[in-house]
Amino acid sequence: MKAVANGTVVFADWTPTTGNVIIIKHRDAILSVYKHMTTLTKTQGDVVRTGEVIGLAGSTGKESTGIHLHFELWKDGFTIDPSQFIDFE
Repeated sequence: MKAVANGTVVFADWTPTTGNVIIIKHRDAILSVYKHMTTLTKTQGDVVRTGEVIGLAGSTGKESTGIHLHFELWKDGFTIDPSQFIDFE
């Protein structure tokens, strides 16, 4: 998995429900969240650049349904539609 934008890792650890998780804080207080990763290559406090590898997709945590990446964007405590910022085509 690669960071979607420049930022600072604010969380990189194991959680029982979603396994290995990385959360990156970006400009304008946007958070990108990556869940169920098998391996994390960054730790809390690391500065990352757009496209930098932050971990490998996996199937960790009780809520995993197989190898995949669960990706979210958050701002001001609410989820936001990633397609507003990322062209997935």
